[in-house]
Amino acid sequence: MTKYTEVNSNFGANGPFFHIIREGLKGLVDGDDYFDMLADDVIVEYVISVPGYPKRVKGRKRVINLYSDYDSYMSVQSADNLRVYHDPKASVAVLEYEVHGKSVQGGRPYDNRFVSIVTIENGKVTKWRDYLDPIAVFDALGWPS
Repeated sequence: MTKYTEVNSNFGANGPFFHIIREGLKGLVDGDDYFDMLADDVIVEYVISVPGYPKRVKGRKRVINLYSDYDSYMSVQSADNLRVYHDPKASVAVLEYEVHGKSVQGGRPYDNRFVSIVTIENGKVTKWRDYLDPIAVFDALGWPS
């Protein structure tokens, strides 16, 4: 089991979330930074998510914009329990992992589990489908109040 932890972490490209993603995709994609791994026309789908979050985002720049204010509401401090399943014929990797932290506003704990299905072509992520536990987000944010 791999575990990444940063003191005073950010969600940013050097944070624990992106470290575990890079570890899971090591040798499958090109790029030093999570966002560098994404194709310019990447499609990211949030299949199971939370109300108000987009269901689909197209384009690397839009993904960067989506995550740009993440630190204002959630502080991710560590990521662990990485499991990787890879089908080279289909150019697909499935990542299972957990992230841990706290909400910025109320300081409530945030512990979530993810399954990400990642399609890779020519060393870049072309499609990303995310499944997460929305109740973990609600609990961390204190919703409903």
